[in-house]
Amino acid sequence: MPALGFIGRLKSKNTERAAEKTRRAWFGHIASLFRGGRLDDETWEELEELLIAADVGVGPTQDLLERLKRRVRDEGVSDPGGAMDILKTELVSILDVQSDGAPEAGAAPLVILMVGVNGAGKTTSIAKLAQLYVDDGKQVLLGAADTFRAAAIEQLRAWGDRVGVDVIAHQQGADPGAVAFDTLQAARSRGADVVIIDTAGRLHSKANLMQEMKKIQRVISQKGGASPRVILAMDATTGQNGLLQARAFSQAMACDGVFLSKLDGTAKGGVVVAIAAELKLPVHYIGAGEGLEDIAPFDPREFVDALFEPADTA
Repeated sequence: MPALGFIGRLKSKNTERAAEKTRRAWFGHIASLFRGGRLDDETWEELEELLIAADVGVGPTQDLLERLKRRVRDEGVSDPGGAMDILKTELVSILDVQSDGAPEAGAAPLVILMVGVNGAGKTTSIAKLAQLYVDDGKQVLLGAADTFRAAAIEQLRAWGDRVGVDVIAHQQGADPGAVAFDTLQAARSRGADVVIIDTAGRLHSKANLMQEMKKIQRVISQKGGASPRVILAMDATTGQNGLLQARAFSQAMACDGVFLSKLDGTAKGGVVVAIAAELKLPVHYIGAGEGLEDIAPFDPREFVDALFEPADTA
């Protein structure tokens, strides 16, 4: 687990950056709605429109509104400010999804499988995650198990050079399980702390995808490693379309959490709520820029606060 002080600095800067466009476009309006209005039917209708526009999704928005209205009624809240506090609490509750294990769980080396459709920012997310661990003093090794595309192997090698970590790779078309085996073998012989393995991003067949991932997981288990953490890469700018792709991937295999990339590039960051509500997956990391340092471990409370409060420009 990266040092808390280091993580704290990343979170405060990158979480605000990731939430900025969404706050300005939608959640800032929600805050204004509660600061100056009344709790009537018009308020709830406008809130519903703003949440859907922010890509929270129709179903999650309706569920959230029902919970909000019920608490406002049951707790006898009459002022808009109190209702907004309840809204924030409910958003945090939705986002605080518990998984079977955090990405840092397990015996050394920690093994992370990064999955997701092509174009979701998977390779860049791997590089950012590798940099996060390198900056914390960990020895990291990457495995290029997306062997269907030569470009994927070369991209990972290029990112490995930038981060300063080695990449274990075979030729295009090689067995991904063999790449995983060699990566684990190299990690153990070198005493690596963290192994991050890239995987194929094609949804051509859920059955084939599942078999491939099971094989990689089986190889890791046979090497004596703990069960790998499976992280789903998703592009925040694709919104509900990206959510559909992510759902297909999560149905094909069990995922432990999400790395949400390019969150700073969209005004519809409410998709974070949709991910938690519809996929029942926690967001583990967010990407907030193109640089290797533009990553933050996701904190539900901090993210919700950033959505409603102006960023600190001091």
